[in-house]
Amino acid sequence: MIRIIIAEDQRMLLGALGSLLDLEEDMEVVGTAKNGEEALSLVKSRKPDICIMDIEMPLKTGLEAAEELKDDPCKVIVLTTFARAGYFARARKAGVSGYLLKDSPSDELANSIRTIMDGRRIYAPELVDMAYDNENPLTGREEQVLQLIAEGKNTKEIAEKLFITTGTVRNYVSVILEKLEVDNRIEAISRFKEKGWLK
Repeated sequence: MIRIIIAEDQRMLLGALGSLLDLEEDMEVVGTAKNGEEALSLVKSRKPDICIMDIEMPLKTGLEAAEELKDDPCKVIVLTTFARAGYFARARKAGVSGYLLKDSPSDELANSIRTIMDGRRIYAPELVDMAYDNENPLTGREEQVLQLIAEGKNTKEIAEKLFITTGTVRNYVSVILEKLEVDNRIEAISRFKEKGWLK
């Protein structure tokens, strides 16, 4: 019997997913969670084979929870509406076994679970294409600068935090705007978020 935990903050979807998977003869839903924190404590107490995780959940996102479960024997499947290259890259780095989209047919989910239990990984095909078309153009340092801008830091504060001059920060900012093809810092943050690259 494949033991499954489902973490999803939309109640209706949580119930529907649970019922669908319980209909499968070789699967049993042993717990449901409304956020990433609940999911983590359920994985620790119930020791499931698979944890199906939404991404955008309160308290702890599915990606944060997946990162914490990286070394756990429980396999993580991300099931989300967000086909974002940045999310996908982060999920792959966290070692998730599957990344599927919510609009996939329900029998596909059950088949994917069985395939993953056989030791393979399953990623939605549109994400694989997107991952190659949509690499983050910023260097690690540029990303750090943008992250600090997103946290509301001004040029002087960024310079102090990174031990560089304010002139260097301004240079980084103009390179970031150019690479992201935007006109200002606010647009840069929203473009970066929209792509799913912002940590």
